[in-house]
Amino acid sequence: MGNMDKETHRVYVNSLTSREMDSLAAICDTFLPSISVSSGATIDDDVATFFQASASMAGTPERVGGLLCERVKHPRKWLMRVALWFLSTSIGSLILCGRFCLSTNFPFIHSFPQLSQHQREAILLSWSLSYFHLLRTLYKAIKIFILFVFFTQVDEKNENLSWKAIGYSGPDPTFKKQTKQTRKWKQSEGEREQEEEIEENVDEEVLYGPLYKGLISMQLPVDRVANSLREFGFAVSIGDKKVDAASSISNPSLVVKCDAVVVGSGSGGGVIAGVLAKAGYKVLVLEKGNYCARTNLSLLEGPTLDQMYLNGGLLVTEDAGMVLLAGSTVGGGSTVNWSASIQTPQHVVNEWSDQLELELFESKLYRDAIDVVCEKMAVQLETVEEGFNNAVLRRGCEELGYPVENVPRNAPPDHYCGWCCFGCKDGKKKGTSETWLVDLVNSGKSAILPGCEAIKVLHKKGRNRDRATGVAFEFKYNGVKDICIVESKVTIVACGALSTPALLKRSGLKNDNIGNNLHLHPVTMAWGYFPDTPCNGWPEKEKKSYEGGIITTMSSVVANFDKLGYGALIQTPSLHPGMFSSLLPWTSGEDMKTRMCKFSRTAHIFALARDKGSGIVNSPNSISYQIDAADEENLQRGLEKMLRTLAAAGAEEIGTHHPKGRKLNVKQVSADEFERFVEEESSRPLRDLSTPLCSAHQMGSCRMGNDPKTSAVNQMGETWEVEGLYVADTSVFPTALGVNPMITVQAIAYCTAQSVLDVLRRKRVGID
Repeated sequence: MGNMDKETHRVYVNSLTSREMDSLAAICDTFLPSISVSSGATIDDDVATFFQASASMAGTPERVGGLLCERVKHPRKWLMRVALWFLSTSIGSLILCGRFCLSTNFPFIHSFPQLSQHQREAILLSWSLSYFHLLRTLYKAIKIFILFVFFTQVDEKNENLSWKAIGYSGPDPTFKKQTKQTRKWKQSEGEREQEEEIEENVDEEVLYGPLYKGLISMQLPVDRVANSLREFGFAVSIGDKKVDAASSISNPSLVVKCDAVVVGSGSGGGVIAGVLAKAGYKVLVLEKGNYCARTNLSLLEGPTLDQMYLNGGLLVTEDAGMVLLAGSTVGGGSTVNWSASIQTPQHVVNEWSDQLELELFESKLYRDAIDVVCEKMAVQLETVEEGFNNAVLRRGCEELGYPVENVPRNAPPDHYCGWCCFGCKDGKKKGTSETWLVDLVNSGKSAILPGCEAIKVLHKKGRNRDRATGVAFEFKYNGVKDICIVESKVTIVACGALSTPALLKRSGLKNDNIGNNLHLHPVTMAWGYFPDTPCNGWPEKEKKSYEGGIITTMSSVVANFDKLGYGALIQTPSLHPGMFSSLLPWTSGEDMKTRMCKFSRTAHIFALARDKGSGIVNSPNSISYQIDAADEENLQRGLEKMLRTLAAAGAEEIGTHHPKGRKLNVKQVSADEFERFVEEESSRPLRDLSTPLCSAHQMGSCRMGNDPKTSAVNQMGETWEVEGLYVADTSVFPTALGVNPMITVQAIAYCTAQSVLDVLRRKRVGID
């Protein structure tokens, strides 16, 4: 089982040249400079330390360099390195920075590191709004990396020098490791304290989570892995078997036979694996990510994103215009999502069944599937206490008469936790690792292999079309890659909308719809600052922006639910310091630090568009997407409502994430000034890198349909080209959904599982 504690301080090797590092350090210190604090100023010591520390003093440039060299995977990464080298030279700086690097003194042209803080700040600001697309891309990417790293990096005590100043607790202070306990007592006659560390007698399921019996570690010699698989009843061959030459895979370390292999363990793969295993079939689940047991969670933002998210949470579109978050761990997105469990809206069901003629979505099977998955995850509507962001959204909507409602969640009413995006510390959030995968483990003859990446779906010629025969996957043991084969009767791919297309293409599938039609639910945000002073202390002064249930409230004021739903749903995000800082507008180093000192009392709400626009998945690291004009208009309408909502809730200051960084003190302006601000900020363009956009929902890249010319899979989830190869994740969505997708993808996967069960039953009795 994966142990996250051992990975908390993982450091990537920085191989940037000295010239590149000089430029990177100068850029880091431009974003986050050392700012002197007046000796006479009445300022908190923690705040003073934060202001006086520069990015270089914190070691941020070295960490950013390591991420850039080893962790970040992006098709334009080389451009950033070229830019860093250019900035280390006077001529290169002249090309990238223009007049800002000119001087009347010899040598007349200065390189970026030689310029003053004021000059460097002016250059970065010019890049943020530049006419040249590549300069805007450079600015966006490097800003995200630097600010994210600075506010998430931790020392040996798992602390960050800024956290006390900005009012952040770090990991959930109520989270206690259950492996050990420290007992202290005083002796009766003395003051000396004694400490005794004792192993706590805790049930293994409580300690490691309910999957511990079904996980097989690949960090063992091949023979031991083989023995573990045999204990589950799998037939295993070691090393000496040749595989069909058509697969181009020969002499694998292991060959495992099973009824079904499922690639991915999230809301799609987890469901179908659990259903098949509970029906008595041997199922092997391959998961690219690692397993993070409850007690091994760190609940630290940086290390968690590195370990539990695709590409370490540092995934952006090709132009860096949109930040993409996707889970990559056992349980997939259901392990790190925000608990929202919204059923497929009726207008979407109508569109998919009537306009697209997909009978599945008007069938009793699909309606029953919705009920089954909601019951499985204990979905409910109640919330005992709302967190900061949701309280603001609800109050603002009620003041303005906007529709506002509770969000169904797969967590109990008293689950007041803002760290669910880093894994569920107590198992109360019912993702697949607490539900469907438990069914798989309890079957006693199915297993999960974490840390294994599928490289190819194997298939051979059949009577009418190719027939899937299994999967080749790779893993690392002692730093060396090894390859194994799974031979199966059916193959299910559920890697997510960003990874499934690449696997299918590597496997030789040619359907033009694979990788196209990607929808992202683009999100833009607005913020409001609520001081915790006695006269303005609402929400309650003890509430912090990062605590409480992440999504418990939503508004459909601009969602257009009464028609086709192509509008924007308003909800609340989870923003810990790294993500918060990387999205905030930056206008100067001092302004950024001042904004961050308001972090714990700055509420965010977002508008999520059901997008008509679409993109292309070239690979999990190469995603192109351009927001559609209609989607931009819907988000702008959402921004207008969000700014009004924040003001109505009592915010002192409000603003958006536009690079110009304009903000308004609501308490000090007239009604006309307020209206003018709202109109101007909500009408600013969102396309072409004008404002940061985010996506936590990716779908449609292998869409379902009735015709191979317009879809990648049929209504059973089976690919048109290869028999016995199914897709069961959000990539099969026919269009964008418009709401959080967990219930919909689980319901579709449940229906696909029934089709797979029918195939396996026929094979069992020898019909097929």
